[in-house]
Formats: sequence, C-alpha cells, structure tokens
Amino acid sequence: MNEQPDDERPLAMTREVLEADRLRAHYEKHHPQEPLVSNDSFRNSINDMLSHRPSGSEQIDGVYLFAYGSLVWNPCIEIEERRRVRLEGYHRDFCLNLEHGRGTPECPGLMLALVPDGDSEGMALRVSEQRLEHELLLVWRREMITGAYMPRWVTLATEEGELPGIAFIANPEHPRYLPGLSDADIVGRLATAHGVLGSCLEYLDNTVGGLRDLGIEDAYLGRIQRAVHAYNRTSRSR
Repeated sequence: MNEQPDDERPLAMTREVLEADRLRAHYEKHHPQEPLVSNDSFRNSINDMLSHRPSGSEQIDGVYLFAYGSLVWNPCIEIEERRRVRLEGYHRDFCLNLEHGRGTPECPGLMLALVPDGDSEGMALRVSEQRLEHELLLVWRREMITGAYMPRWVTLATEEGELPGIAFIANPEHPRYLPGLSDADIVGRLATAHGVLGSCLEYLDNTVGGLRDLGIEDAYLGRIQRAVHAYNRTSRSR
C-alpha cells in the first residue's frame, strides 16, 4: 500500500508532524505570503533562553514550560514531570487572530495567549536536560512559527515554592494580535471557525476539560465556553 506524500496527508498537531516540520511545509505550500520564523532562528532563540536561565534553575534537571492552553492536553513532547502551578502577572485572553490552522481568512478564529495583569493557573511541564534542545525545538516549531508568541522566563508558584519556567506570551507587535475584543466577538469566532487542525470549539472544550482534570476552573474560559455552546444551540434552532 502506497503512503500519501507528507503534503497530502491530513494535518494534525502531533509529535510526528512537528518532527517532520510539516506545519512549516503546509504554510509554505498553502500560505506562501505568511512570514515564518526559520529553524536557525528557533535554535538561536532557544540557546539565548537557556544561556539566561534565572536563579534556581541550576537545581532543576531540565526546564519547566508553563502550559495554559493546548500544551495542557496535547503537549506532543517527552515530559518528565507535571505540576500544577500559578503564574502571577499574566492572564489568558483570546487575542490572536487565526486565519490558518483552526480558522480561515473567510471565517477567522482566535487562539489563547497570555497578556499582562491578573494571574493564571496551569501546568508546569518539565523537559529533562538530556532531551532539552531537541524537545524545545519541537515546542518552538509549534508555538513560534509565525512569531505571534514570545518566550519569557517567568516565576511559577507551587505549594512547595517557586519555580523558574518558560511561558509563551502574546507578541503585542505582531499583526495577529487583537486585544480588547468583546465577548460577543470572541464567542462568534470560536463558535464558527475551523481549519486543517480542527475547530476553535474543539480547542476551547479540550482546554477547559484539560484544566478541569487538574482541578482548575478558569472563570474566563468557563464563561466563554458556556456562551459559545449557547450560541451554537441558538443557531441550530433557527
């Protein structure tokens, strides 16, 4: 049985796709106008982050990543440890415009990002030192391909104390950044947008479910989820 060429196989956010850099191949074929960040730039960014590890990192075998969205329920990388944590100073917001992946130019969606103020609970994912550079490259290919996120060292609070970790926050200079959207705008987009990676509703439901499995109830996400499902029920009844 002949296998389909990579560029003709269904796209999904999997380790296999990230290993083969198929997100990049998909963008280059279907959205050649979209500026992409190179793998060399990823490696330089990773090396810069690792060369500026904050105090306390020397006691950790590897690096913690702050998971607050799809990394909670679909990390796609090898994880040595998971810990529930709180990040002070940033909160979740659906503020990144999506015309690809889980949206289209005709029906754009939205993706979560971290923006200043407030706080957010999530999961710290520890990647071991032995696998660090390769696993982080996969994460950068996933999170950083268009430059809409910025990696930052942050302090993660646990019941046992504080941990340094890397979080991906919104890049306010990026053209995909859409701050200050109303709940109505967010709900309309999340209820209707879908693309080659799935729907925005699937992303929302999986994120809320993944956090709930950790015992985390995010009031913002819960409010948006209830409104999206109500929107869809109303739409179906028309």
